[in-house]
Amino acid sequence: MSDRPLGVGDYPTLSSRRIFEGRVIALRSDEVRMSDGSVSAREIVEHPGAVGIVALDAEDRVVLVNQYRHPVRAYLEELPAGLLDVDGESALDAARRELFEEAALVANRWDVLLDLHPSPGMSDEAIRIFLARELHEPPGSRYEPEGEEITMTVTRVPLDLAVRRALAGEITNSAAVAGLLAAAVAGAAGWQSVRPAEAPWSARPGR
Repeated sequence: MSDRPLGVGDYPTLSSRRIFEGRVIALRSDEVRMSDGSVSAREIVEHPGAVGIVALDAEDRVVLVNQYRHPVRAYLEELPAGLLDVDGESALDAARRELFEEAALVANRWDVLLDLHPSPGMSDEAIRIFLARELHEPPGSRYEPEGEEITMTVTRVPLDLAVRRALAGEITNSAAVAGLLAAAVAGAAGWQSVRPAEAPWSARPGR
């Protein structure tokens, strides 16, 4: 039985059954009463949530990582990002950790850029995209990569070029596309729309 909220308004969850539980995700089946009184099954992928980082340097270049993604059998240009899979870790601390692990960078200034439900028709996954500025490379040891991160590369691309690449279909990771477009819009307006780095996030899975 899932500990997720049992439906909202006209769509109460009548029963919930765990089908599969893996290392990262789980799959459950809910029986949901529709607004007309009928009952339908809905299969939901349970996800721990994630963070992504639009890291901008002083030259208005964005940090992109290129990583192999096995489900789509391709190397994708993405933002530094990672799962919220450390117990007790805040989203902000997770973003700091991922920026250091994937790009060997530290940021002095953090804001929330936007929040996403990348696939709400089938998953409860939520992603918070942070804006990181005032970047620098800290001295000392670096994170030892493993898995797909062994072949990961890191580049810096002018933000306007990254946006053009997204619109041309060359950058397809949904969090990256959303983050790049949001950064372009928010930056053009003087960053007035960004939120504090620890702004409430009620959509975070498990909360």
